[in-house]
Amino acid sequence: MLPEDLLPFGSTGWWMFAGIALIGRCADLFSTWIATPNLTLEGNPLARRLGWRWGIPVNFVAALLTGCQPTLAIAVGTTSALVAARNLQSAWVMRTMGEGHYRFWMSDRISEAPRGLAAACFLGEALLTGLPGLALLVFANNQLIPMGVGLGMVAYSSAVAFFTSLALFRH
Repeated sequence: MLPEDLLPFGSTGWWMFAGIALIGRCADLFSTWIATPNLTLEGNPLARRLGWRWGIPVNFVAALLTGCQPTLAIAVGTTSALVAARNLQSAWVMRTMGEGHYRFWMSDRISEAPRGLAAACFLGEALLTGLPGLALLVFANNQLIPMGVGLGMVAYSSAVAFFTSLALFRH
């Protein structure tokens, strides 16, 4: 199957790829809920604006729609899994400190650090995640799994760079 092949809605392949995207999105939403149940710490302004009431159905529908395009479904699943892993890394601290206290604590840490150091560390994380993804994209030779995973890694690293830069700029 070539990455550009579209699957018919409701087919066996569609269910499989929609499932991959849906599991990834559920992991992201669940890890976000653990970390920031009030979405105070949510880095994506659109997700924060949608809230849980609209965010859950929008993510559900989006995951189902991506099932028609296997490369996109794998990319969404990969990106979502990476976001969920990053959320879970600090979720326990966020939850035990409380969203507001964690936000102020992190803001104080960023204020105390040299601006360039904080930016370099956050952007370095994005770059080091994106480079293997880019390598997968370049050398995938139109193979579905490497292309989808590579695209997901590049999308994740781009999101980290964008939203982190946005937060640092606002700070």
